[in-house]
Amino acid sequence: MSIKLARLGELGQEQPAVITVDADGNENYFSLTPLTGDVDGPFLAQDGVARTRRALSAGELPELSAASSLRVGAPIARPGSVVCIGMNYAAHAAESGSAPPEIPVVFLKPSNTVSGPFDAAPIPPSSEKYDWEVELGVVIGKEASYLADPADALDYVAGYLVANDLSEREYQLPGAAGQWTKGKSLPASTPLGPWLIPADEVDPGQLRLRSVVNGEVRQDSSTADLIFDVATLVHHVSQYMLLEPGDVILTGTPEGVALSGRFPYLQPGDVVELDIEGLGRQRQEFYRQGAAK
Repeated sequence: MSIKLARLGELGQEQPAVITVDADGNENYFSLTPLTGDVDGPFLAQDGVARTRRALSAGELPELSAASSLRVGAPIARPGSVVCIGMNYAAHAAESGSAPPEIPVVFLKPSNTVSGPFDAAPIPPSSEKYDWEVELGVVIGKEASYLADPADALDYVAGYLVANDLSEREYQLPGAAGQWTKGKSLPASTPLGPWLIPADEVDPGQLRLRSVVNGEVRQDSSTADLIFDVATLVHHVSQYMLLEPGDVILTGTPEGVALSGRFPYLQPGDVVELDIEGLGRQRQEFYRQGAAK
């Protein structure tokens, strides 16, 4: 039996839940409230995944009725840090006009950009170049600082999720230095989820990831094409900042974004769907900020 951690309910009122999936694909929803008030850093740090499995086996978690009708929130409560990796696929670096990096390119997004995987997605009022980016998200499970060896880095990962690193390119790139923070900090620009899949159920190096815009495939790649794999990234980032339980690392996006010049940027009414093998699917419908949804 596999499990998926989730947060269900209206914005700001999400309740922690676990979904069990049996060998035939049948799903059952259970409340995690006997174990925790939320799916967050303290829960993960206190061996939350193992405690969830034990509670399920002991029949200690109440079943959630009508859970499938509830809004799906981001599966991790507001992280302390959202750490992003730029140009981590060679083909995406090329379409961005850059050589593949020799060391990871690291930047931050504000944690208040996190939103639910199916929430309506705002395009900023003056935006002309709003872009999609499907990415594998890595959720940290225990404190990591100055890790000695990349071989040990995966021990600090609690699980994985689907992420959309929405980016305003006109804000991000013009000028001699660029303004990545401006282009990457917009409200609701980091949809996460729908689920947090425990690390021991995922091979992060062999996952197909795709984005589809208005029914047309834009990105179709594999995490096997990452320049820097998950272990390398966790180890590298830990040399420069303290990673805390609940933090999220976005590992970069493959080729096929609007920045390439091959596709139009997002417009009101557009629908973006993202999926990563085994981690679930997102869907956002876009509207102009300040306009009626």
